[in-house]
Amino acid sequence: MGVLEKVRARSPKTAAEPRAALPLDTILQGDCIAHMRALPTASVDMIFADPPYNLQLGGDLNRPDGSHVDAVTDAWDKFDSFASYDRFTRDWLAEARRILKPDGTIWVIGSYHNIFRVGAAIQDLGFWILNDIVWRKANPMPNFRGTRFTNAHETLIWASMGEKSKYTFNYRSMKTLNDELQMRSDWEFPICGGPERLKKDGHKVHPTQKPEALLYRVLLAATHPGDVVLDPFFGTGTTGAVAKRLGRRWIGIEREGVYIDAATQRIAEALPLDESSLRTMQAPKGTPRVAFGTLVENGMVAPGMVLTDAKRRFQAVVRADGSLACGVESGSIHKLGATLQGAPSCNGWTFWHHEHEGRLQAIDTLRQTYLLATQP
Repeated sequence: MGVLEKVRARSPKTAAEPRAALPLDTILQGDCIAHMRALPTASVDMIFADPPYNLQLGGDLNRPDGSHVDAVTDAWDKFDSFASYDRFTRDWLAEARRILKPDGTIWVIGSYHNIFRVGAAIQDLGFWILNDIVWRKANPMPNFRGTRFTNAHETLIWASMGEKSKYTFNYRSMKTLNDELQMRSDWEFPICGGPERLKKDGHKVHPTQKPEALLYRVLLAATHPGDVVLDPFFGTGTTGAVAKRLGRRWIGIEREGVYIDAATQRIAEALPLDESSLRTMQAPKGTPRVAFGTLVENGMVAPGMVLTDAKRRFQAVVRADGSLACGVESGSIHKLGATLQGAPSCNGWTFWHHEHEGRLQAIDTLRQTYLLATQP
């Protein structure tokens, strides 16, 4: 059954209707807490939540030239008091904890207006905070009144079910995504704009639409293909669109019909990645060991092939035993790379490159091709 058949945005199920199974790849319209209460206990692998920020904005916001700023002024972001916002936060977080699997995790994004209150509730309910991630906006909205620093970031809290809980963290995928450097907790992405920004009649469909790149990193870091991701504040469906691309299952809950309409169309048009693209780098303990010589033995690398570093400073010739020679120096892909750089060590898989269709590619691509071809 395709996404178009599964998304029931125009005839949503009621929150009181019992469910024997998860409503996968479906947008549920209505109150998020009521719908979460109808979901089975310990049934969801990850929750990504972008709750109301309770900005408490008063009056219109205008630029120095007098033009209006399209900011968050919707009713769904307004609460009578901090106490009412805190009650709402605890209620939906309590349901989130009930429906998460023991090894599941939750991500919550917010601004300085709400994230500290949310963080306290997360800890009070027994979650264990793993990281706070700073999303640094490459193109933030200026502080037009010039009364404060430009608010250039938002914060994501990532938490497990408890201090001793096992949880998914695809460390190797994150390191590969970050050019073989350990991924840090400060991420830089532009705010949503251009063709990705959904608009209707020239106006933003949703004032706080999140960039797909942000959700791509979150889902790639903390889920596996086939995992179920719940977004209780679905908005225009960024979580669903990215989950579909990455082969994850999703459930969205959204109250506003205009957002549901936009999300339904957006997800229907999202193209999933093919299966081979979804096979991300494995953690070292799960990666079958492949020697460079194995590639030579199997004909994927021919003796006499010339390898170079990414900057073309060094050239080395592959020998029949899988070693490399560069002038008078020789050794394994790792040892020779370290020697030529005067470094104590070197990852030869990413240091050495080969020419492929007019472009340099790290020889690690050959290792990954071999692994894909030989894995059952």
